[in-house]
Amino acid sequence: MTTVTNGSTVTLHYKGTLNDGTEFDSSYERNEPMTITTGQGNLIAGFENALEGMTEGETKTFTIDADEAYGQPNPEAFTDLERSVFPDDFPFETGMTVPLQGPNGQIIAKLTEITDTTVTADLNHPLAGEDLTFEVEVVTVEETT
Repeated sequence: MTTVTNGSTVTLHYKGTLNDGTEFDSSYERNEPMTITTGQGNLIAGFENALEGMTEGETKTFTIDADEAYGQPNPEAFTDLERSVFPDDFPFETGMTVPLQGPNGQIIAKLTEITDTTVTADLNHPLAGEDLTFEVEVVTVEETT
């Protein structure tokens, strides 16, 4: 039986939930497993560490502390934007998420305050500060040569 090691190509299904049971992501819902190669830094560290040693067909549930997932919220990761950068008919709502273009590509921000002229956006990752629980099913493991 093939075991996940550093550099393995792994196809897996997963479901991610928050402490209150809210599901934030699921490959099962999309009916599409995820394929990744371990050791390339493309996964949150806690997730990749939990995969190591798993075998094909194995299912495992684990919780990753916020610090090993997306970290704690940065209180300085807020920005004020002019309302004029949004379309005229934009339906502003406190708490909504919006895609913004940053220097390194697109990011998702949460609107925290809306005035007549400006909008305050929280640029922290939406899951910052959250402990994440994953249920993972390893479908296949291939050793990368």
